[in-house]
Amino acid sequence: MNEGLWTRCNNCQKILYKQDIIDNLKVCPQCNYHFRLGALERLQQLFDDGQFELLDQDIYPVDFLGFQDQQKYEDRLKDSQKKTGLPEAIVTARGTLGGLPVIIQAMEFAFMGGSMGSVVGEKVARAAERAVEEKLPLIIISCSGGARMQEGMMSLMQMIKTAAALARLSEARLPYISVLADPTTGGTTASFAMLGDINIAEPNALIGFAGPRVIEQTIKEKLPKGFQRAEFLLAHGMLDDVVERKYLRNYLIKALRLFLNRPEA
Repeated sequence: MNEGLWTRCNNCQKILYKQDIIDNLKVCPQCNYHFRLGALERLQQLFDDGQFELLDQDIYPVDFLGFQDQQKYEDRLKDSQKKTGLPEAIVTARGTLGGLPVIIQAMEFAFMGGSMGSVVGEKVARAAERAVEEKLPLIIISCSGGARMQEGMMSLMQMIKTAAALARLSEARLPYISVLADPTTGGTTASFAMLGDINIAEPNALIGFAGPRVIEQTIKEKLPKGFQRAEFLLAHGMLDDVVERKYLRNYLIKALRLFLNRPEA
């Protein structure tokens, strides 16, 4: 078997032809498991004809604390930039979705676990401010392990910064739709990821603040089955919907038309 042509599903463990998964929007055709998507892949799937304009690509993170654990933060940044080809863990783009002008941001988990540092927070804030200025709706697809520990308090400050920027978007009566992919956790969940006018998630996405193991150790109780998964959160009122990837684009178009009072002609 050619290892370059085949892969194994993380969920059902079936051996699958890679092209079949790609043709199915990176969803397992056997069990509907949603493989993780890169930020640019998400944008290409959502924007009309896969065409969009990248914004704020000239903002780069810096190691202002001189942080080092097993590796220098500066080196981690360089490694992630080389691996992903992106300056940071979030990408901002402008284009049309179903003919409607929109700004969409997508987080890149391959860039230090999609962690939110000062530049990620700045880009979210700028996207919200640009949406207000240009009177455009905003969509953010989150895929993140939370606040970036290598930036200390500066990363935690992004929670209130992004929330304040989105509040201004709300005051301008412009829609913000939050899409939560697997995983969306930590400070990202505790800030912009759960502040949408509607919050939707992909199937079986892990969504929460602290991890299940930490919670179990804290409360000394066994958590219910499926805890912190998208379907569990939907059943308990924390999400507005769970949407399969193949339906996501049309779902977002319909939601935007409803928010903007722009029925399809």
